[in-house]
Amino acid sequence: MVSFSKLFVLGITAFAVAHPGHEDVGSNIALKRSFFKNARNSLSKCAEKAEFRALQARATARRRDLAYEHSKRSADTAFLKARDLSTVINTSHLSNLTGVTVDSSEDVFFSDDVSCILSPEGEVGPFWVKGEYIRSDVTDDEPGVPVVFDAQFIDIDTCEPIEDLYFDVWNCNSTGVYSGVQDSSNGNGNDASNLDNTALRGIQPTDSDGVAQFTSIFPGHYNGRATHVHVIAHIGATVLSNGTLTGGNIAHIGQLFYDQSLITAVEALSPYSENTVAITLNANDRVLAAETASSESDPVFNYVLLGDTVEDGIFSWIAIGIDTSASYSASYAATLTASGGVAESNSGSGGDTGGNGGSVGGNGGGGAGGGH
Repeated sequence: MVSFSKLFVLGITAFAVAHPGHEDVGSNIALKRSFFKNARNSLSKCAEKAEFRALQARATARRRDLAYEHSKRSADTAFLKARDLSTVINTSHLSNLTGVTVDSSEDVFFSDDVSCILSPEGEVGPFWVKGEYIRSDVTDDEPGVPVVFDAQFIDIDTCEPIEDLYFDVWNCNSTGVYSGVQDSSNGNGNDASNLDNTALRGIQPTDSDGVAQFTSIFPGHYNGRATHVHVIAHIGATVLSNGTLTGGNIAHIGQLFYDQSLITAVEALSPYSENTVAITLNANDRVLAAETASSESDPVFNYVLLGDTVEDGIFSWIAIGIDTSASYSASYAATLTASGGVAESNSGSGGDTGGNGGSVGGNGGGGAGGGH
């Protein structure tokens, strides 16, 4: 049986993340190329290991079953073969398989040769919130197209899955506003209650196969950025009694994307269509360009529709290879405490301007989750 895994989005210690957008670009490109060469050599040996092949076989079966569990029709899949920004944005990550069922052979689903897709370390963005809850469903009644994020984390040095890594995700809501922060560029900047809003944010531990999943909604858009999902990987963290995380080190920071054709289909639906801010295409997104520059990166989710149309939901997946010894500093906008969200006055810029400001579709009068 041909193994599943199609991509490894690799972290690189050369990228500064405390103040992204201000790094020495020329120096980083040279460091990235050196890192990519070494990482590629390391990962090329992974497929030779019986344990790694067994891991991918389990991933094939697990993702097949999970997609079928969420689907309203038979599951299918998508393949990646992207190597630069132009190829990435012109590659469909949706499969054209037809006539498949849950009883189809595993090599029909999520299959092809293992390839190494390399990515630089990405920007954290300005609206990370520390202290979010460990939970798998982050929807919190937010309206929008249902989506499942499925990620598998691989140690680039050992080719082993990373167990008990904590996968931290967040994205804006359907009309481009982030929960958990109060900022003039993000919805109603006067709405202090948005600091207590936890929608579309959460953390999940990886299992013995290095896998974690979230149920969320497809992100909307805001000024100057293509549709994306923020991710952080925590290593060696401790779970507190209140269901939050503390300690450890940040081994990966990045942003993940979707096909432009899928974004267009989602944005035609309400409430996404209520957002009058101009859409930034993947081809014009500076972060996506940076994550695919001088690399073989494709930081775009594989996906399959869970029904006949996007309204029925989307199952998306990606594999992320990281250096577990890496440790990054990440700026944050707020901290979620026992008494609610508390703004961080000296968080610093995360590289983009955050969510939509002013009047944003039906959401201009409130923070994420309000005014729908």
